[in-house]
Amino acid sequence: MTRTALVYGIISGTIVILSMLLGIVTSGGQGFWASELFGYLIMLIALSMIFVGIKRHRDQELGGVIRFLPALGLGLAISAIAAFMYVFVWEMYLLSSDYAFIHEYAAGVIENARARGVTGEALGKVIADTQQLTENYGKPWYRLPITFLEIFPVGLLISLVSAALLRNPKILPARS
Repeated sequence: MTRTALVYGIISGTIVILSMLLGIVTSGGQGFWASELFGYLIMLIALSMIFVGIKRHRDQELGGVIRFLPALGLGLAISAIAAFMYVFVWEMYLLSSDYAFIHEYAAGVIENARARGVTGEALGKVIADTQQLTENYGKPWYRLPITFLEIFPVGLLISLVSAALLRNPKILPARS
């Protein structure tokens, strides 16, 4: 089970990382390739390896039968490996870009508020909040869990659905 978790976790993490890097390089931080929608779509596709890993383990290692909790555990292990890879590469990206992301993000939030017509005290609050976010984001104990929680809940959801489906040996049974 550990080997399956490692193999499919690494495959899943690699897909997310390569897609993320490709999106950063090709989009210049603008457009669909840099959007949250694209990011979560890629995570969903990459984390589909959870289903594949659980099914492979069920069919090849367990003779076509797996219970819910072991399937869920395997799915969560695959999710955790992919998420840790994602966090590691994001940290390397931040380090290589001198943490420019958070400053660009904060400037974008303020710019969007101004574009929506926010002024005065409300704009001051937006500016203060983004300054606090920028300060907090500089602290690893704040930034690392946030980055992990960008991807892990997607993996949790896929793990739950995969474990619920694949505990039934009649769903996609192993070929003889």
